[in-house]
Amino acid sequence: MLDRRKVVASMLARRGETLLVTGLGSTTWDAAACGDRDDNFYLWGAMGGAAMAGLGLAIAQPARRVLVLTGDGEQLMGLGALATIAVQAPTNLAIAVIDNERYGETGMQLTHTAHGVDLASVASACGFAVAETIREPGTVERGCEMLFDETGPVMVVFKVADRKSPMVLPTRDGPWIKNRFRRAVTGRADE
Repeated sequence: MLDRRKVVASMLARRGETLLVTGLGSTTWDAAACGDRDDNFYLWGAMGGAAMAGLGLAIAQPARRVLVLTGDGEQLMGLGALATIAVQAPTNLAIAVIDNERYGETGMQLTHTAHGVDLASVASACGFAVAETIREPGTVERGCEMLFDETGPVMVVFKVADRKSPMVLPTRDGPWIKNRFRRAVTGRADE
């Protein structure tokens, strides 16, 4: 199994001007550990909503790449979003699922991916242009390349160990996060 923090660090090292939306919990901490940025949009507590927030952003900002960084539990809660994303077919949207097969925020219970649910196959069946699962360390770079180089919608699932990494907590102030992100994307905080 892969090391989640190393996977996310490798991914975000090639990010450039890509806009980032994170799911709740560990993926937010992973992104913050790689460096808090004004164009990071952290979804504290919006379980199941990261992919749809990414879709809205990708539609609103068609000239920008949008990366959703989320976990398997959060993506399982928003499974129907994959069909909507495939139908809308945003070419600038990529979803990275950090899959430790656990609900990390509620006690490390097994998720459905531990029992064989294959999120990349679900995304592919919905109509994603690219959907892959990465399990081996030697394939992490290729998975990261797909997220930034392939025409979307793209989903790459990274199978990671269920070890916890140290928490790096960005602010939890929702209005501040929204205003900072809006300023980074549009140049203004309020409309």
